[in-house]
Amino acid sequence: MSFDNKVVIITGSSSGIGASTAIALAKEGAHVVIGRNEKKMKKVNEKCESYGKKPLVVKADVSKDEEAKKVIDETIKTFGKLDVLINNAGVADWNDITSDDFMKKFDAIMNINLRAAVYLTHLAIPHLIKTKGNIINTSSIAGSSTLGMSLLSSYCTSKAALNHFSRGVALKLAEYGVRVNVISPGPVRTDIAESMGADIMTWDAAAQTTALKRVSEPEEIADLMLFLASDKAIGITGSVFISDNGSLVK
Repeated sequence: MSFDNKVVIITGSSSGIGASTAIALAKEGAHVVIGRNEKKMKKVNEKCESYGKKPLVVKADVSKDEEAKKVIDETIKTFGKLDVLINNAGVADWNDITSDDFMKKFDAIMNINLRAAVYLTHLAIPHLIKTKGNIINTSSIAGSSTLGMSLLSSYCTSKAALNHFSRGVALKLAEYGVRVNVISPGPVRTDIAESMGADIMTWDAAAQTTALKRVSEPEEIADLMLFLASDKAIGITGSVFISDNGSLVK
């Protein structure tokens, strides 16, 4: 599954799924564009370089329009093209609609999980049309499940909206030969739980919520990312791929 000289932007690539995807793509010969957390980016950068591919590091908060645009502009300036956009940046947080700060958290979550992906897609389209490239959006089974919805309503809403947006864009861009797909993971062993500021659930407990009684590793989702980004998935667009260890069927 070669990505020799393909240019791939991966947002939220300093840890977890994004980091694993960036490293896997570099191993397969891609030029990867990474960014976000400066300290964590260094580790990802070094790992990619060990495969002979020095990443383009663009430190940016993609929820801010000018910084999102910088990611696209720096990519084109450096490589002259774009083959794949992976909108992976995302946040999760508790958000009770009865709380006083509900709208503040709602806006923050929607800006990163949805609006940033929409804006980056808008900016990337002219370049992806030229390469007949593709887009992969990282969603979550939370976008189609009511589990935990009362306290994660903003997160669930952002992911459900991302799913619908992706289908619509897939239909629009099909005429140009540009594919758009979604990956919806279940529990994955990343630092997202820690970023929510509480010991919400141990990984052992999370495993018990799945039919297979296990939690995925980020590398498993990265493998799916590479398949969908490759020519092996040339006939796949507008699809949502679930990798949740059977969470939704339990």
